[in-house]
Amino acid sequence: MRIVSGAARGRRLITPDGMDIRPTTDKVKEAMFSILQFELAGRRVLDLFAGTGQLGLEALSRGAKSAVFTDNSKKALALAQKNIALTGFTAQAKTVLCDAFSFLSTTDERFDLVLLDPPYDQGLCQRAAPLLERVLSENAIVVCETRPSEPLPDAIGALPLYKEYFYSNIKLTVYRSRTAEEY
Repeated sequence: MRIVSGAARGRRLITPDGMDIRPTTDKVKEAMFSILQFELAGRRVLDLFAGTGQLGLEALSRGAKSAVFTDNSKKALALAQKNIALTGFTAQAKTVLCDAFSFLSTTDERFDLVLLDPPYDQGLCQRAAPLLERVLSENAIVVCETRPSEPLPDAIGALPLYKEYFYSNIKLTVYRSRTAEEY
């Protein structure tokens, strides 16, 4: 597992050892960030279900302004904190040990980009969708990584489903306003 591009390009991340974490493959991560490549600069990112933190770190490496990493596992969040330090993004990163749904229900922060890569086949993206609206900034983008068979809503708040991308047994679902395409 490594940072694919940007300021921390090539930096190897610490991987979980015997933990119940399924890191996003480099192929899917490259595809995800190719979709977002011109829309990362200056963005405030939420890496929900952060695990190792690799998605938020990739966004920071590619020019995002800041990232919040949330996970309900102490072990996973400790790993994310080590990876944040390893990549040199400590000043731009904040970690929160919290259930994703509690975080979404209580935070006052707003985000321009939300990355969701929860454990598969548990309906967690579907369950988070109605809570996301309250944390999204204007022209926000939401990306959900799931299995192709996992149902997702047609919209998240005012953001319609923009496009679905399929990579073997993984689906990336992008929600964004139609005007977000223009910048």
